[in-house]
This record gives sequence, C-alpha cells and structure tokens, in this order.
Amino acid sequence: MNTDNYDHWLWRMKWIILFLPIAGHSQTVFSVKYESQSDVKVYVVDYESQCDLKVYKVDYESQSKGNKGLWYFTKYESQSDKKIYFVDYESQSDLKIFFVKYRSQSGWKNKSKQPLMY
Repeated sequence: MNTDNYDHWLWRMKWIILFLPIAGHSQTVFSVKYESQSDVKVYVVDYESQCDLKVYKVDYESQSKGNKGLWYFTKYESQSDKKIYFVDYESQSDLKIFFVKYRSQSGWKNKSKQPLMY
C-alpha cells in the first residue's frame, strides 16, 4: 500500500470511527403485542418526577439519533433498534418513561437505566 492510499484509508477510517457511535445508538422503537417479544418492558408514569427517561416522540427517523429520549416509532419490527412492550404495572417494568411536550425536555433522569436502550 503506497503512502497516498494509506493516507486516504486512514482518513476514511477516522470518519467511520467518528460516526459509529451515532449510528449505534439510535432510538427507533417498535411496540410489540406480547411481552416475550420485547427487549425492554416500559411503563408510562403519570408524573415526570417518577420516570427514568423523559421521552419525546419525533416525526422522522433521522431525528431519533442518540440515546437521548428522542423516540421514533417504526411501522415494522424489522426497522426498529428496540422492541418495547408497554406493561400495566410499574413493578413489571424495566424502564419508566414520561412523554414530554417539547424535544428540549427529553433526556435521562436515571442514567443507570441508560444501557437498556443501547
């Protein structure tokens, strides 16, 4: 491999490494019908103070990048990064969420639960 090719290869690898974390932590979700199909069991709380994660539903998949509570609900299971099941009781959940009105309000309140959505 000559120097020009190596420099070009190295330049490409830097960009791949730079964007790899972004691509790997998207929050596209699909709501499954059965608990056994899910990756994460979710309970929607009544008050923000009770949640682990404040979630804002985005309109487009491209807006869901990063593990920041910006969720895009896919139409098909195969398009999602995480399959979630909404449980009826808080005690059944892995993750407690609260839906917020504004994008800027989204985010983790309990960071120990953050790996659930990676």
